[in-house]
Amino acid sequence: MTAFQCPSAPGAGDPQPNRELLELAPFSQGRSEIAGIQRPIKLSANESHHGPSPAAIEAYRLAALSLSAYPDGSQLLLRTAIAEVFGLPVEQLVCGNGSDELLSLLIRAYLRPGDEVIFSRYSFAMAMVHATARGATLRIADEPGLRPDVDSILAAVTTKTRMVVLASPNNPVGQYLRRDELWDLHRQLPSHVVLAIDGAYADYVMASDYESGAALVTASQNVVMTRTFSKLYGLAATRIGWCFAPPAIVDSIQRIRTPFNASTGSMAAAAAAVRDIAWTAHVREYNHRELESIAARVATLLRGVEFIPSVANFYLLRFTDGVHTAAGAAAALERQGIIPRPVGAGGPDNCLRISVGLAGENDAVLSVLSDYVSRPAPVMV
Repeated sequence: MTAFQCPSAPGAGDPQPNRELLELAPFSQGRSEIAGIQRPIKLSANESHHGPSPAAIEAYRLAALSLSAYPDGSQLLLRTAIAEVFGLPVEQLVCGNGSDELLSLLIRAYLRPGDEVIFSRYSFAMAMVHATARGATLRIADEPGLRPDVDSILAAVTTKTRMVVLASPNNPVGQYLRRDELWDLHRQLPSHVVLAIDGAYADYVMASDYESGAALVTASQNVVMTRTFSKLYGLAATRIGWCFAPPAIVDSIQRIRTPFNASTGSMAAAAAAVRDIAWTAHVREYNHRELESIAARVATLLRGVEFIPSVANFYLLRFTDGVHTAAGAAAALERQGIIPRPVGAGGPDNCLRISVGLAGENDAVLSVLSDYVSRPAPVMV
């Protein structure tokens, strides 16, 4: 059995896990390999193809000199850097092993078995896993316009609701709640309900009506904003993220956070990355330009394919002509050494999510897809 195979359910005489775990399927990450192709173009995981800031790489290298010592459990270097760059109080920041861990800690701190947690439909799947493992009941608020919807979320609220989790921007679509909508949602939620705003892709957004959640955290006692260094900052391998929360919620998270949950190298690299404002601005602006260019070329080159607007570092293509399919397009791309991310069950129908790569990579995607949709009878897979 490989490390990623799921064994059969335990027998009656075997140790029994929490029954909620038996309802879960292991998280499926984006593919990274194609048989017979040595270095495929991986556009399935929304990684930054620019890589991290050179300053972050150097900071990580220097951290190797102190590998024998435990990390700074107070996380002061990184929290100070984040506080200074984003203008936030350092004492209200917590860092972790990716924003995934921080969402897990928040769920452990505030959800009990039998509580209800509302997820806007296109939220991070692992947060749903953590809530299910906690014994909470998941209620899914639909996103009829492929973006978080205030009315859907509020309609799902009951007397058992203890938390609302939404990704803004969402995934796999790349859309967000406007500032006025986010504040309206919070105003109508009961004050005891925690509103968790997953901002994994917030660093890419350039829209003037976007609110990351930081202002709402400052103005309230029940909002948490999580962020990651895996996307814009190009530090996915280091597994580092952070959250901004009211003091009482920070205290709750700190009570169950392991003392050394973020490594020395990860925090050093992230601190250097967040301070390199010129690098992050370059990556953000490049991503914005490429999205505009890709959207324009899809409209011109790919007949029967809809480009769904995105503010993140990926885009969604929907195949609408009734002949060509997302599965067929994915197969065509993979034959040319390009790995996209087909949207699975629960996502928008007949869609393909593709990360924004470097210019030549994006050109290659459009070239392959242009050839694919021009065929009257695509190869069935």
